Amino acid sequence: MRADKIRELDNAELKLRLKDMNEQIHRLRIQVLMGQAEGLKKYRALRKDRARVLTVLRERELAASAAK
Repeated sequence: MRADKIRELDNAELKLRLKDMNEQIHRLRIQVLMGQAEGLKKYRALRKDRARVLTVLRERELAASAAK
């Protein structure tokens, strides 16, 4: 998912997506440990998307605290 699409979503939607990503990462981690190669590419992509979501959430948190 691209960062500009992530920024269009509201905080509640981002938190919901973050929860789903964490569950998917957990399942893919198990697949990777079992030796399934296709799980590795998805795992890496999900970790990057998760980092993007966390970054946007943190930016919004910092912007809200700076506005006070």
